[in-house]
Amino acid sequence: MSNSKPIKSLTSVSHETPLTLLETYPGALFFLDEAEKIVYANTSTQTMLGVSPETLVGNSFWCNVPQLVSPSLYLAVQKTKQTRAPTEVEYVSPVTQTWLHVQLSPTVRGILVQFHKMEEPLPSREAFFPDQYHVTDILESMYVGIGFLTTEGILLDINDVPLADAQIQREEVIGKPFAETPWWSSSPTSQHQLRAAIARASRGETVRFETLVHPREGMELYLEAVIIPHKDRHHSVEYLVYVGTDITERKRAEAAIHALIDALPQLVWTGRPDGYVDSYNQRWCDYTGIATEQAQGNGWLQCIHPDDQQHILALWQDAVQNGRPYEAEQRMRQSTTGAYRWFLVRATPFKDTQGTIFKWFGTCTDIHDKKRAEQQLKESRESLRVLAETVPQFVWMVRPDGAYEYRNQRLYDYIGFELEQTPSDWQRSCQFIHPEDRDRTRELWQHALETGAMFEHEERLINAQTGVYRWFLTRALPVRDEAGQIVKWVGTSTDIEEQKRTEAALRASQERVNALMNSSIIGIFVSEDSQIVDVNDTFLRMTGYTRKDLREGGINWMQITPPEYLARTVEAYQELYTRQSMTPYEKEYICKDGSHLPVLVGAILLEHHPNQSIGFVLDNSARKELEQRKDAFISMASHELKTPLTALKMQTQLARRRLERQSLQEAATALEMVEKPVKQLERLVEELLDVSKIQAGKLEYRQEMVDLGVLLREVVETMQQTHSSHTIVVRGTLHSSLMGDRDRLGQVFTNLLSNAIKYSPGAETIEMDLRASEDAVTIRVQDHGLGIPREQCDKIFDRFYRVVGPRQRAIPGLGMGLYIVAEIVKSHGGIITVESDVGKGSTFTVTFPKREDA
Repeated sequence: MSNSKPIKSLTSVSHETPLTLLETYPGALFFLDEAEKIVYANTSTQTMLGVSPETLVGNSFWCNVPQLVSPSLYLAVQKTKQTRAPTEVEYVSPVTQTWLHVQLSPTVRGILVQFHKMEEPLPSREAFFPDQYHVTDILESMYVGIGFLTTEGILLDINDVPLADAQIQREEVIGKPFAETPWWSSSPTSQHQLRAAIARASRGETVRFETLVHPREGMELYLEAVIIPHKDRHHSVEYLVYVGTDITERKRAEAAIHALIDALPQLVWTGRPDGYVDSYNQRWCDYTGIATEQAQGNGWLQCIHPDDQQHILALWQDAVQNGRPYEAEQRMRQSTTGAYRWFLVRATPFKDTQGTIFKWFGTCTDIHDKKRAEQQLKESRESLRVLAETVPQFVWMVRPDGAYEYRNQRLYDYIGFELEQTPSDWQRSCQFIHPEDRDRTRELWQHALETGAMFEHEERLINAQTGVYRWFLTRALPVRDEAGQIVKWVGTSTDIEEQKRTEAALRASQERVNALMNSSIIGIFVSEDSQIVDVNDTFLRMTGYTRKDLREGGINWMQITPPEYLARTVEAYQELYTRQSMTPYEKEYICKDGSHLPVLVGAILLEHHPNQSIGFVLDNSARKELEQRKDAFISMASHELKTPLTALKMQTQLARRRLERQSLQEAATALEMVEKPVKQLERLVEELLDVSKIQAGKLEYRQEMVDLGVLLREVVETMQQTHSSHTIVVRGTLHSSLMGDRDRLGQVFTNLLSNAIKYSPGAETIEMDLRASEDAVTIRVQDHGLGIPREQCDKIFDRFYRVVGPRQRAIPGLGMGLYIVAEIVKSHGGIITVESDVGKGSTFTVTFPKREDA
């Protein structure tokens, strides 16, 4: 620039230290860190500022050199920090009124700031930003304080009006926290408001508040303060603009108005230009029981009847938005009785000479008795009787000539048109009806007009907001005068979309039920208690009964159940009434011709009819026949195999003894090896025979007194000799006897120990625990082997069931042993259970009831 003096180079002079160069620089020079604190100031600063450089170091630049502070400099510092590029700025110091030229250079750890005084005439508005000059010209004629702040609240500049009020000089406040200046420091409440507002504005929010300040002793001002964040093109806040407007006269006028309002005998309230209701007289507060602070804004809605709130609020917002007088009837709750009374509420906007609303004044007049009289008058009219017979959702009225007279707001909102936009002719308004429904609607409406009969039709109407059609039931009744002439039609349209969907779902459900009931495979029956009240054709075909038998009450599940299945059937129905469902079970039905039909039966309880259940029946005769054939085959095969096996066993033993007598030991040993698989095969055949006998109910048991303690010791000794790979550990002793078959009981524990050894190939011990109580004898056999999955524990006692698993499948067996064990235990009045964890082993527990004389 032409007016700037040349600046010495700080890097090119040889034989001088950098510090010497800085000290000899003719202008004031500062080095600021990233926090804008002074790290270094040269000796020229004392000449310019009148303070020693040492007193400045370590302090905030903005708070300690008010002679240099200005908004222009603040922006230049922020720009240099952001861009990391050299910057120059010229401005007039608001304090000293001297023209300054400043160069700013970014450094590794901060900013180098060089000041130089210049000789220039004082600009007319040098204390403000250029784009603010026209604003201050306008505001000179009224009381407006304008200040510029850093985002931390440091005052960079302020206009003359607040300075004159406080009778202070600009240098007394520039560079100081704005909240600590005389205007604010005298009032802690106002000071707190300002600090909170600065914090919010620094985050990008424009903040408005009203407050009371004391610029000097004896002076009191009400201010309407606004703090506006100024943002750069990256939307970051650069600085804050404070504007404080004197509203003292307005506040005093409002106080006088409020005093007058409190003296009025009506319920009176006032509002701001934006519709914010800010005050109420004492009578309003006494009637509603709501304090002014609780009722401000939209808080007054809490005393309005819930049915009126939405409508009243909409009317009030409309009046505020358009600046029109407000009038509405609403129900307000009286605090002492809790009853609602009708009030006529009026509000008038008051405007200044420019036509700008500066206040709303409202009154509430009790019209409850008048409304009650009007209501009684309406109830006496025929039109109200007709409306009472219709569904008041979408309500409309049509004159005899077909022109619309009225549509309620719900209908307008739904079709998306205002009153003046909708077709006045009923025929043309069919555009809102689904194209497939229009012809039928026109036909029925024309018939109603010609005959005067009630109009009723289901049609689809389009929702303007979503573009989706919904089903409505539309009804219309004619209103007649005393001569019987139709004077208008009153109609309603009721949304039945959900009802239509429900009906469609019911039809679909009924179709599914019909398909199930008409099934040719599954028999379906409905029963009340033990009486069957409805069945499908398949059930009748299965059992041979007829519809006539059903109507005459001749089908009762207790009567068609054979005696041997009656206990299980009663148990199943007890489960049904307890759990609302029945686990499917096998039984037989007695058919009408006396034959027995094997079936699989299940049922559930009907939710809304606790005495009724619906069940299914599957014909199980084919499966039962297959099982009988299988059992017959097994029985026959077992008998046929037993005779040659016995002969083979005897011949093998005889040949081995002869060879031993002839000293042919090697051949005898070979024959002995043949005896093992023969014995295993013999055992399998015996188990098959046992299974066949159990299925046929022919497994015989001897009745003798068995000493369980002795029997168990014999079984353990025998198993220990034949299975040396495992040690059988017995804990406890038994001195109890049981009436039963000694061989069959021995078979139980031999099988359990054999299984324990077989399914614990990696373990070394099998544990048997013997316990007796006053009532029972308990024997536990525990292994530490492969274990059984929990979901399969209930199935292992089933015939031919084997645990599914790659390691279990490798172990030989047909799944008959545990089935036989369970049947033998059951036949002796005992129970057997199992507990198991996969990979940890299994524990089988056998419990027998104890004899009293044992």
